[in-house]
Order: sequence, then structure tokens, then C-alpha cells
Amino acid sequence: MPEKLAKGTADATAERMLGVVLVSASAVAFALTGVLTKSIHADPLTITCWRGFFGSILIALYVLWRRRRSGGRESLRLGWRGWLLAVEGAAASIAFIAAFKYTYVANVAVIYATSPFIAALLALLLVREKFRLQTMLAAAVSLCGVGVMVGGGFDSGHLFGDGLALLMTTGSALYMIMVRAFRDSPVVWAGAVSAFLLFVLGWFVTDPVAVSTRDMVLLATFGCSFALASILWTEGSRLIPAAESGLLGSAEVPFAILFALLFLGEFPPLASIVGGAIVLCAVFAHAARDWSRAKSTRSQIFFAVTEPSLDSGIVRSTGHPPSPPKPLDPSD
Repeated sequence: MPEKLAKGTADATAERMLGVVLVSASAVAFALTGVLTKSIHADPLTITCWRGFFGSILIALYVLWRRRRSGGRESLRLGWRGWLLAVEGAAASIAFIAAFKYTYVANVAVIYATSPFIAALLALLLVREKFRLQTMLAAAVSLCGVGVMVGGGFDSGHLFGDGLALLMTTGSALYMIMVRAFRDSPVVWAGAVSAFLLFVLGWFVTDPVAVSTRDMVLLATFGCSFALASILWTEGSRLIPAAESGLLGSAEVPFAILFALLFLGEFPPLASIVGGAIVLCAVFAHAARDWSRAKSTRSQIFFAVTEPSLDSGIVRSTGHPPSPPKPLDPSD
């Protein structure tokens, strides 16, 4: 019995470490979005077109691979909910890519980091979900930081880009609510369809073949990095609690700012630095608090399902393992 318990603990630890590595790697891959967008000379629609083309192929292959592993039990039928997810996700992606063209990478990354708070606010307004005091305070602090950052856009001429970033963040927050509401929809498959819709749109409204060889290489790299980040996040988030994956995913913001500084030589103005620092403090404090709560919950559950053996002095399972704890999110 002690050997089995030790083996189970070791397996759980290894699984958790794998999840941490995968989610952290996805944050790094997602953080390349700003650098790649600004390095490509094509317009935003052409970028989303080719990013969607390469990304949709890889994500579709991943979905089919997972479906084959599950014995075909996972349905690929979108229905009107899945199509709504695909269209809404495509619209948010266009605003996301365009925002990088009109403002600093740091501004877009930091504004996007507030999406969980905006999602919680929208959930309160649309479906009357409970809004935690902790989330309310973090959202208020983040809003102040975004206000400082956007206010600096009046002087720097980046107000339009900041506005696009806010629009994209609101769209992403709405997407989060839709994903939770449409639990039976194949979300990853809808993401692949969304990316392909961007390719179709770009093919009809732009001239996607009129790009240089250099840009085409970067576009292919962009599509592959987008797909890789999505796959790593999907696989990693299955192995660790939602609060921990959210905390690790927040690392995308400092990585994005660092990459912009290293590869583009882009140093944001003082307003962006101050506003970004305020937002990041709120985001990381909120995520760390959720992670701490989730860790405490797991510890309580572990002790609840184990009992001391009177005859051997070892810890013995009661034989009734609990269901996994409910994932924590800003609207809980």
C-alpha cells in the first residue's frame, strides 16, 4: 500500500510538472504575436488571412488526432452555437492583430490582460453571475491602469490602437462567457473553423498572394506559433488546476513586452509603463490569490479522503476519491 501511494503521488507530481511546462511554453509562444505582427509588412487582414490558413490546418490535425485517440467519441458538429463562437472569435482576432499595428505591443498585451475582469463584469450584466469582491477590487485597479495608459495615447498618437485593443479585449471576454455557456460545443474545433474563416475573408477582401518571400516565411511562422500555443495550452490546462493555468498564462504579458524590447527595440512611454505596472499588479495579485485558494482546497480534500491506519501507522485511502475541485475563475 505505501508503494502504491508513493507511486500515485509521483505520477501526480510528474503530471502537474508537465502541465506547468506546457502552459508556460504556450505563454511564451502567445507572447510572440506582437513581435511577429509588427515584423510583417502586410496589412492586418492579410496577416490574419495567412495566420488563419496555417493555424487552422495544424489545429484541425490536432483535433482529429485527439478524436481518433478517444475512439471518435468527440463530436465535430458545431451547430449554431459553435458557428457563433467561430465568427465572434474571428472578429476579435482581426481587432487583435490590427491593434498591434497602431500602438505599442506593451499596451495591447497589458490591456488584454484585463479580459478576465471584463468577462466577470459582462457575466454579471448578462447572466447575473456572482461577482467576487476580490475580482471587483482587482478590476477597479486594472481599470485605473488602463485609464492611465489610454490617456497617454492622446499625446503619443496611439489612441486608435489602444481603442482597438479595448475592443478586442471586450470581444475576448465575451468569447469566454460564450465558451462557458456553450459547454457542449467543440471549442477547439470552433477555433480551427474560426481561423479558416479569417483565411476565406482575407482571400476575398485583400490580395494575400502579393506578399514578399520574407513576409510569407514570417506568416507561416506566425500561423504555426499560434497553433502550437493553442495546442500547448489545451493539453497543459488539462493537467493542472484552472487557477494555476491562469497564473502561468499571465506570464504572456511580461514576455510580450520583453520580446518587443529585444527584437523591435520598442520601449513604451512613461504612461504605458505606469499604467501597465498598475494592471499587472492587479492581475498577478488576483491570479496568485486564486492559486493560493485552489492549493488550500486541494490540501483540504487530500486530508479529507485519507485516514491513519491504526494497525500499521501508515496513511490509507478511504477508497472514495473526491471529484476534482471546481475550477476557479473571476466570476466565482
